[in-house]
Amino acid sequence: MSDAAGLPPGTSGRTPSFTCCSVRIDAHTLESAVDTLLRPDPHEGRAVHLCNANTLSLALRDPELQHRLNQGNLNLPDGMPLIWVGRRLGLDHLDGRVYGPDLMLATMDRGRELGLRHYLHGSTDEVLTALEVELRRRLPGVDIVGSDAPPFRELTAEEEFALEQRLVGLRPDIVWVGLGTPKQDAFAHQFRRRVPSTFVAVGAAFDFISGAKRQAPVWMQKRGLEWAYRLASEPRRLGRRYLVGNARFVAGVVRDRPKVEVP
Repeated sequence: MSDAAGLPPGTSGRTPSFTCCSVRIDAHTLESAVDTLLRPDPHEGRAVHLCNANTLSLALRDPELQHRLNQGNLNLPDGMPLIWVGRRLGLDHLDGRVYGPDLMLATMDRGRELGLRHYLHGSTDEVLTALEVELRRRLPGVDIVGSDAPPFRELTAEEEFALEQRLVGLRPDIVWVGLGTPKQDAFAHQFRRRVPSTFVAVGAAFDFISGAKRQAPVWMQKRGLEWAYRLASEPRRLGRRYLVGNARFVAGVVRDRPKVEVP
């Protein structure tokens, strides 16, 4: 379970969760998720995962990913199918998904008055440069203390140690991780034990906010059709992910019989 503000009635100050495809999903709204991120623990790291149908379809075939998600401090419903599952279970406060770009922008926006410090890890140097420019344009005064574009391979032990020392020295409250699932989830799971920051795995948020990739129209997002837009945009890269992954997710939901847990 997870602590949060702005919760549905009857939860006694704590957020309910539900299981879907054997993964715990914390039933946060965007507002309550931001509230939680704005309260970092200066002494302990946290791993925050944004979950959608693709994440859970991968977890069905990857026990290690499933374990990492269930060990996460916060698993947010980033896909509309998860919102539909939650509402079917009676969690009527779920009025929309916790979308990665929206979560990142809202947290940075509200975090300005609190002096929240941010670090960007992932993507490419070109995307990071454009991302920082766009964030500072939209959110004057946002405190981005550093960024890095890691190589497209596993980090060596020396590179991991260097990054750890860099983060410890810069002391970001939140490290936004844009490496793609499951790599970003493994990174958040590992580094939250090494650095006292909140690691948020936000997927393609870097690409969307920077303008490197176009987002689906809002009407498609609200109807759970973002996958169709992205598939049409990148059919060769995303074909198997959506056509096979979505079918696997539906089968997992039927087999798993999602259930809600209210504290």
